[in-house]
Amino acid sequence: MYLHEHKHWWNFRLDAKSVINRLAEVRMLQGRLLGHLYAMGFSLQDDAVLTNLTLEIVKSSEIEGEKLNIEQVRSSVAQRLGLPVAGLVNTSRYVDGVVEMMLDATQNYSLPLTDERLFGWHNVLFSTGMSGLYKIDVAKYRTHEMQVVSGAMGHEKVHYQAPAPERVRGEMHRFLEWLNDEDGTESMIKAAIAHLWFVTIHPFDDGNGRIARAITEMQLSRSDGTPKRFYSMSNQIQADKKNYYDILERTQRGNGDVTEWVQWFLDCLKKSIDATEETLSSVLRKAGFWEKYSEVTFNARQKKLINMLFDGFFGKLNTSKWAKIAKCSSDTALNDINDLVSKGVLVKNKEGGRSTNYSLCEGG
Repeated sequence: MYLHEHKHWWNFRLDAKSVINRLAEVRMLQGRLLGHLYAMGFSLQDDAVLTNLTLEIVKSSEIEGEKLNIEQVRSSVAQRLGLPVAGLVNTSRYVDGVVEMMLDATQNYSLPLTDERLFGWHNVLFSTGMSGLYKIDVAKYRTHEMQVVSGAMGHEKVHYQAPAPERVRGEMHRFLEWLNDEDGTESMIKAAIAHLWFVTIHPFDDGNGRIARAITEMQLSRSDGTPKRFYSMSNQIQADKKNYYDILERTQRGNGDVTEWVQWFLDCLKKSIDATEETLSSVLRKAGFWEKYSEVTFNARQKKLINMLFDGFFGKLNTSKWAKIAKCSSDTALNDINDLVSKGVLVKNKEGGRSTNYSLCEGG
């Protein structure tokens, strides 16, 4: 028996005593993080927001097995937020759509979430009307039965059976009324329940996971009281994906007690905020680098690749990777790299020959 088959299933139960310490710890970390960031100045805040929003969008799609081009996502976010970033690239219509959904969720977090707004998000995810090879209903709630399955054809395992299609509109009306109502539910707890509630209804033919995570980010923005996103839940969910799906499945087969789910959610949120310390370190090092080299001349390709190195968007840097990303010849890439070596920005690593690669100088 699934959760949604119980009478008044949306009256979730939570053992408050078992989550209060986790919640207090996450709130403390949240306050410390926001205080730290607001002391950094607007340009560094913007850099942190750009890095974390890019990470959130890329990882949310990655959870569904979809790889987005990181450069395109970063460029699309920067352009839509009006941020001056070197090395912007052309973006695809699909990437722009995914970015628009997340920015609408976070930048307009105080606006009510409505059917029409959700349909707009769904439309940008599936603007062609197709999910892979299959035609789906777009910008409308599903009219078919929905199962979450895994395994090869003929050996499928059913993980979840969603509510019947004729129930979806009524279930979504109840969910949205609760989400938009100031009912006194603690805002981080509300983010956890909102995620669970939405994926339990599974209102669309496809894209439910990505939209659930966008709703989560919207509610966390409400909790933070700012449209600026300084940590990425999807990055941590991707790192703990097996537990994510296991706990969702157990909770959806349960009787309405969401304690375990909320505990996992808060632990995930804590790890997400902890991970931001590393992001901030990168942002601060990057800011210090450009201040140190403010009177040194770099071409556009060099600026772009240096920023990408600080952001950790690829592993070891070599000539062929530089040429591919910068869209230049191998000779030009080598000249760019040698120039940065001579300026003390890059250092050649120990590997030689065809394995020759470079990294940022420790003092850079």
